[in-house]
Amino acid sequence: MTATILQENKEKLTDLQKTINEFKDKEGPLMPIMHKAQELFGYLPVEVQEYIAEALDIPLTDIYGVATFYSQFTLKPQGKYTIGVCMGTACYVKGSQAVLDELANVLNLKPGETSEDFNFTLNATRCLGACGLAPVIMINDDVYGRLVPSDIKGIIDKYRVK
Repeated sequence: MTATILQENKEKLTDLQKTINEFKDKEGPLMPIMHKAQELFGYLPVEVQEYIAEALDIPLTDIYGVATFYSQFTLKPQGKYTIGVCMGTACYVKGSQAVLDELANVLNLKPGETSEDFNFTLNATRCLGACGLAPVIMINDDVYGRLVPSDIKGIIDKYRVK
């Protein structure tokens, strides 16, 4: 097992082990442990997946299967600001594709990519549950609605300053 990420993050690993110890003997321990791991590391690198698999004595494929099935988990490092563009029906018919295209242009990213400086990750997502505000984007926990492509540069500039 490659231990680079684990060796560089001993404090995070200690926190993860506390969570594993807390949930290991309870029913359904995997989800809360994986959530904690992603919270600590920002994503689920293979080394962390291997660590969890060994700690719970389950196959690595089980961890990977859960990580790839549920959209809240990611296997790649994410940017400081994760941008989700709603591509649900209401948003799509009101122009979310044009909003996504403008974000891709302004950030010079394709959906699913993270900027080299790890400031931004751009994702096309399923329904965000704000259909009345269509089209909608979320940047971390901030929601922006009733967007047109010309709104995008100003919104992104606010996050570039932070």
